[in-house]
Amino acid sequence: MNISEMEFPFPAAHAGNVFGQFDANMKKIERTLHVTLIFREDRLKLIGSENDCKRAREVIEQLLNLSRRGNDITEQNVNYALSLSMTDSIPVSSINELDKDIICHTIMGKPIKPKTVGQKDYVDTIRDKMIVFGVGPAGTGKTYLAMAKAITAFKNSEVNRIILTRPAIEAGEKLGFLPGDLQSKVDPYLRPLYDALYEIMGVDSFMKNMEKGLIEVAPLAYMRGRTLDNAFIILDEAQNTTPAQMKMFLTRIGFGSKAIITGDQSQKDLPDGSRSGLDDALRILQNIEEIGVCRLTSADVVRHPLVQKIVTAYDEYEKSQQDKEKAKRRNYNKKK
Repeated sequence: MNISEMEFPFPAAHAGNVFGQFDANMKKIERTLHVTLIFREDRLKLIGSENDCKRAREVIEQLLNLSRRGNDITEQNVNYALSLSMTDSIPVSSINELDKDIICHTIMGKPIKPKTVGQKDYVDTIRDKMIVFGVGPAGTGKTYLAMAKAITAFKNSEVNRIILTRPAIEAGEKLGFLPGDLQSKVDPYLRPLYDALYEIMGVDSFMKNMEKGLIEVAPLAYMRGRTLDNAFIILDEAQNTTPAQMKMFLTRIGFGSKAIITGDQSQKDLPDGSRSGLDDALRILQNIEEIGVCRLTSADVVRHPLVQKIVTAYDEYEKSQQDKEKAKRRNYNKKK
């Protein structure tokens, strides 16, 4: 392998942000792309194969552009830039296009924007389609980004109200009888939706709009018999709906409304043997033009990097188990 050197200017003011605490980001780039980085007096030298040096420079320049626009460079930014550098289908430069697409700001002024190409496609599909299915593993921002779009549409008077719903099913454990009135009983199931609303809208604004009936957070069973006009409707945890519940929800949607259905097909809490309404809907509705389907993957996980590794490990394990089951069936059929 021919070793080459590449040198280019790099502003010292952004070195701490881009390279990370104790140069953690720099070391990760070196390990992943098999290069050596040397930074001295506003110059950065890359040593390695010509191709690896080009990849490393592209990754570093995109991270530098993010830093120049005031972003704190996170481990997720570095991991995603490195993963894009390994593929030829998506350029690393697309990271900076993502950074420009700000949906709204949280109550603390933090911008909410897609952080991966998959999330950007999800946000664009929500803009363009009346009904959107956002399917993918935990941590891909399915619910949070949908919530941000709903609140933005509400503030811009594109819809008159926001309706958030999810099936009230325990996640693998029996909670028994909960104390309090009806609202107190269903609140634990809806807590993730409240958390996102509080962060984006603020508690005071949310409570005022909820008292006026402009924001509604309710179990899916409350949707039966209603027609929802001029509303932004989000159905969360849709993998836990039955086919009948999913059909009931989809037929509630009225004029001027937009519906987002989010779910993780690998985390069903339905009784054994039950069919998921989300799985059925994705098969039945796949050819309807007005309905968009976005499938996010472990590459779109934006929580702690360990979450991405956990999701990938489970995906690989489940795939291996499915392959074993197929092999068993083949052997059984051959013996017959």
